[in-house]
Amino acid sequence: MAAHEAPDWVHTAAQKPLPPHDEKATAALLYSDTSVTVLSKDKVRTHVREVYKILRPEGRHYGNFFVYTSGREKVTFMRGWCIPLQGKDYETQDKDILDQAPIAIPGIELITDLRRKFVQIPAPDPGNVVAYEYETEEQPYFLQDRWHIQESEPVKEIHYRLELPEGWEYKASWIHQSEIPPQKTGNNQWEWSATDVPGIRHEEQMPPVAGIASGMIISFIPPGGASDHNDFLTWNDMGKWYDGLTGERMAATPPIKQETSSITSGQANTLAKMQAIAEYIQNQIRYIAIELGIGGWQPHSAADVFAHRYGDCKDKATLTISMLHSIGIEGYYVIINAGRDAVGGDDPAHNGFNHAIVAIRLPSGLDDPSLVATMVHPKLGRLLFFDPTDEVTPFGRIRGALQSNYGLLVGPDGGELVELPLQPPVMAGIKRLGKLELDANGTLYGEITESRIGDRAAEVRWSLRSASADKEKTEIIETLLSDSLGSFQLTGFNFNNVADRKQPLGMNYAFETRDYAKNAGDMLLVRPRVLGSKSSGLLETNEPRKFAIELDAPVRDFDNFEITLPRDYEVADVPSPVDVDLGFADYHSKTEVTDNTLHYTRTFEFKDVRIPASKADELKKFYRIIATDERSTVVLKRRIEPSPAGTTARQ
Repeated sequence: MAAHEAPDWVHTAAQKPLPPHDEKATAALLYSDTSVTVLSKDKVRTHVREVYKILRPEGRHYGNFFVYTSGREKVTFMRGWCIPLQGKDYETQDKDILDQAPIAIPGIELITDLRRKFVQIPAPDPGNVVAYEYETEEQPYFLQDRWHIQESEPVKEIHYRLELPEGWEYKASWIHQSEIPPQKTGNNQWEWSATDVPGIRHEEQMPPVAGIASGMIISFIPPGGASDHNDFLTWNDMGKWYDGLTGERMAATPPIKQETSSITSGQANTLAKMQAIAEYIQNQIRYIAIELGIGGWQPHSAADVFAHRYGDCKDKATLTISMLHSIGIEGYYVIINAGRDAVGGDDPAHNGFNHAIVAIRLPSGLDDPSLVATMVHPKLGRLLFFDPTDEVTPFGRIRGALQSNYGLLVGPDGGELVELPLQPPVMAGIKRLGKLELDANGTLYGEITESRIGDRAAEVRWSLRSASADKEKTEIIETLLSDSLGSFQLTGFNFNNVADRKQPLGMNYAFETRDYAKNAGDMLLVRPRVLGSKSSGLLETNEPRKFAIELDAPVRDFDNFEITLPRDYEVADVPSPVDVDLGFADYHSKTEVTDNTLHYTRTFEFKDVRIPASKADELKKFYRIIATDERSTVVLKRRIEPSPAGTTARQ
């Protein structure tokens, strides 16, 4: 690592005052400049400069920077510098730059042309300044760029410069940001600037940063306006572009038709045939990605996916559509982001997607209670959404991350941004029934029977897929028990309907836990809520909530614990019932004692997946009420035996 003075633009930026920030900021972006030069439809050059000041030890990672490229993009220049508080500047050299292929995910990624250039700038310590500069050249798949104005850390000064060829135009759209008028800096050259941009402070269960950060979507328009090339301006344009990529790749070859006929011929009706195709795709086609060049967007042909028995999300969607077409059912691609709210309903057309699923056009009159994930389209009629990649969610439903999420429906007339349905809470939950007994020493023992559906079942099914040994299966139950019990002994367990995703997942387990009831003189204190914690410390902070609270899925859980009490104790006190209904969530619990048996029942329900920040205080109180209820106890007092007949108490 050589000691060379940093260039003037780095020193100038290093002298700038810090942007407004709080004591938790780990670094500040003092200067950012992105210059984009569009040379032609097939060549775009991007030059980037950024300067950070490290404020806290947690900000040292800003000394490591990566530039990711794929097959049609290359890094032509890259440098990094450090200006320490004391001593000489440091500059990285070509020999310091590493060219890496990111580690593929075993069993998922087979081949990818994704690469990255990496350099580690020395001494990224608090008080020091680090900077980097790089340039890339790209043959773009579409003529569009996104300027990220807002970062996780506060920004002092940020610029975006654009140069277009003669006769070209641009269209700028804004996300979470009012329009910033550009300055014309030359012939077909413009510059946008912003200063003192606040950082995005991380909050638990917040929406993805892509759905929060302010920025600009800018499309580059060749002479003559947008065409069917890669210069889409609307969601409809983007849908047409993607439809052009898929072409005839959904065509059903004779082997596909033969296999489809084989797996559907014995089915009684159209729904059963659709379910059989879904089962085949989920069970028989492995998820493996081969993404080279346009392969990150363009699916392989249905024939190839069928022949090799593997593919990524868009490949599995392609084979699904092909097989459905073989039985007379139309299917359409839905391009979506696997993280809800990464793309908003009011967003301009842009590349914010990373996943592909299918919308199935249901035949007229086909109505079944199992088909929950549906919407009515004004032209296409009733559509059912299905994720062929999701191997644990039954046909007719979608997992929580896709619900109330926006995806690009690639229909026969182009693209359309649609909101996927929100499923009712009863489609995801745990029904837990406990038959237990408490002895006079405070030991609790017995059995629990659980029935899980929706995401509550999916999370366990995923765990069981990798649990090949009994020890690993035991750990799943032990983890569940350890969340509520201090110490315990698992005495037996089994799972039911693990592979049959159409049925609720069953979990039965028996355990014993000593000192469950706490002695207090001649009394025993018993917590009626044996298992399951619904409270949360999510909002127990000293700072007001800024962003919405994102939940996994609408859910409805039900607990029913019956505890047989020791005969030599009687009930002295029982907690009062709890009834809370906030509209978006409710909680109800009741504790009763009949015939020496304690009965505790409760329901917990979230009806939405997105709680606005304005309701954070309500949600905090809701969780606190639940926490109090979960800690509440039944007081048992030792019975006083009556004196024998004919005797008197000693005075």
